[in-house]
Amino acid sequence: MWNLIWPILIVILSNTFYNVCMKSMPSDVNPFGALMVTYLVAALISGIIFICSVGPSNICAGLSKINWTSVVLALAIVGLEVGYVFVYRAGWAVSAASVVANIGLACVLVFVGYFLYRENVSINQIVGIIVCMFGLVLINI
Repeated sequence: MWNLIWPILIVILSNTFYNVCMKSMPSDVNPFGALMVTYLVAALISGIIFICSVGPSNICAGLSKINWTSVVLALAIVGLEVGYVFVYRAGWAVSAASVVANIGLACVLVFVGYFLYRENVSINQIVGIIVCMFGLVLINI
């Protein structure tokens, strides 16, 4: 059971710090400069963890398994980061922006799962999307 819980706790904790940092970023800071520093630090941390996890002798073998998804993921992450910077600069409340974004994401991913991965869509999920859309209306009133 713990194998199911600890990863989601990391996501929740990290997402909390993420939103606090994005909301707290000074408005006169260039978002791309801030992201550059962020990703340099993240690259350093990831590099250290990668080397420790595969061992120095297996670095090339580990890197050879990387495909196009890493490049597309980098583009998606930059879009996500810049999007949140501008969402908060536009005046969104930290309590609403993440909720709206995540509800929208969850609704889109039901369709992505169905069309891209052939996952089943249940009537409960369809009702859930409708409830989420209603919730979005209530949040933005």
